[in-house]
Amino acid sequence: MQFYQDGFHPGDPRIADPTDRIIAPPLKLPLPPQVDVMIVGCGPAGLNLAAQLSKFGRISTCIVEQKDDRLLVGQADGIACRTMEMFEAYDFADQIKQEAYWVNETAFWKPDADLPEHIARSGKIQDVEDDLSEMPHVIINQARVHDAFLDVMRHGPGKVVPHYSRKLLHLEVDQQATDYPVTLTFERLDSQHLGVIETVKAKYVVGCDGARSTVRKSIGRELVGDSINQAWGVMDVLATTDFPDIRLKSAIHSANEGNMLIIPREGGYMVRLYIELDKLNNTERLSKQSITADYLIAAANRILQPYTIDIKEIAWWSVYEIGQRLTTAFDDAEDGRPPRVFLAGDACHTHSPKAGQGLNTSVNDTWNLGWKLAHVLTGRATPELLQSYSFERQTVAQQLIDFDREFSKMFSAKPKSANNPDGIDPAAFQQYFVQFGRFTAGTAIHYPASTLVRSGTHQNLASGQTIGMRFHSAKVTRHADAKPVHLGHSMKADGRWHILAFAGKERFMGADCKVKALCQFLQNNPASPLLRFTPKDMNIDAIINLQAVFQEPHRNIEVANIHPLLQPSKDLYGLKDYEKVYSAKSAEGCFYEKRGVNKEEGGIIIVRPDQYVAEILPLDDYQNVANFFEKVLIEAL
Repeated sequence: MQFYQDGFHPGDPRIADPTDRIIAPPLKLPLPPQVDVMIVGCGPAGLNLAAQLSKFGRISTCIVEQKDDRLLVGQADGIACRTMEMFEAYDFADQIKQEAYWVNETAFWKPDADLPEHIARSGKIQDVEDDLSEMPHVIINQARVHDAFLDVMRHGPGKVVPHYSRKLLHLEVDQQATDYPVTLTFERLDSQHLGVIETVKAKYVVGCDGARSTVRKSIGRELVGDSINQAWGVMDVLATTDFPDIRLKSAIHSANEGNMLIIPREGGYMVRLYIELDKLNNTERLSKQSITADYLIAAANRILQPYTIDIKEIAWWSVYEIGQRLTTAFDDAEDGRPPRVFLAGDACHTHSPKAGQGLNTSVNDTWNLGWKLAHVLTGRATPELLQSYSFERQTVAQQLIDFDREFSKMFSAKPKSANNPDGIDPAAFQQYFVQFGRFTAGTAIHYPASTLVRSGTHQNLASGQTIGMRFHSAKVTRHADAKPVHLGHSMKADGRWHILAFAGKERFMGADCKVKALCQFLQNNPASPLLRFTPKDMNIDAIINLQAVFQEPHRNIEVANIHPLLQPSKDLYGLKDYEKVYSAKSAEGCFYEKRGVNKEEGGIIIVRPDQYVAEILPLDDYQNVANFFEKVLIEAL
């Protein structure tokens, strides 16, 4: 899609007239007196959590925001491959892909060897390695991601809509209370109710309220870290230029004028410029009032020599200091007490924006937390499950900060030269970029062993699906309708666990077929987790979703021979679900070969509701299948 050629206008670019993109202001409704979950902050972390919880009509969720309306122009714009995989679970990844700029290549520029005051291209690389993900790395206005989440929230069973113009004044946790132990006090900021105080009691609170988080301060947590004393300007612009790589992500190191990162934006015309400013002294703070848009434009032109850029319109600009900070814990748990208040996103970790990890790490925080809250609030798990959130996500945030510190230091350093032998070698920076490609794509997250991530005794049965890492999707062919589909796309943001049964060499549904025997166990044995943990009034796949992949071509599979557990009757009319059986073969190859599944033995892959691999087991290891879920879920009444 191409848009913005006549100027920047927020909203859905499919709507031709910008005035038609305007959405009516939100209703000024009072806050509810009590809720299951109170989310403070309508940034990406908060909206992602609200979107997850909106899938559960039984959970009362409230989300508040200090601003007076939804975001129109966002600061974060880079969407990592792993985050796009998450968006697919909400069914809006295709919309984002259509609108967004796709980052396919990155160009690197350094001082020209013959004329150092000019820059010259040193190389281009593929941005994301082949088969790292089925999703691209994309760039899009953060506000459009917010709009997608708002649609999911509004249309889900929970029907969650934000309450704007609320300032959190105070939060208090009553450790003796068992029902609604958290009390929050808000001040209304809208003109019709200016100064009105509202009080809400909640079972759980999640602070997604940014680096100056009131929630964090209320529970006595602090951001710990430092700044690297480097100032940068950032601006989204519509411009004309003779710089040849203006539509490629470009990292530019000049000899004496500083450095710049170019990020092309969606629509084909807009571009974001990250422009290095002067290095600060240890005791010096950035004086934002002294920096103007014209100052940034002049700096960009100095860095780009011999090329020039003529700015026609500025959609948004700002200046910032680079710093990396992390809280000591992501919740208020102490002395073994399960947490009641959680932190997510910038409220518990801050870093520079140039590596594009802020939004991506924030939404993955609440992607981890959302299903766990839903499990506890719907009676699927005990509150102890919530302790795993800080345990898993704090480690990831520390890894991000370590990466960001080194990345920012290398990017801000002057290029190595005869006059600057201690500078950064541009080739070394390019190599660092390649080395940490999986990390920046979001696919390198590896949760440590716990009750939710087992030790990996049988990792060899699926060597390409690492226990503790996200399920790496690939195409299969759905039996019923012969449709090539990504297996990972069957795992939606609905809080369900997944048992994926990969058949071995046995004949399909023959007497010795281990998938058939597994189905028999899961359908009939009292130890079956499907029978133990699924409420009697719910579909058999409501808590744990069983699917099977066979090595036979889909045309060799007869529907009449499929075990009934793989074609369950569901809901009001008892209609059959035909979308649980697949052939591993597709036009793109064999799933077993692409993801290292053992063709002789097959195996079971247990996948968490957040799409991370929890365990891999032999097809006939019923005892450990039962043991796994017994340690996580509560038996249904």
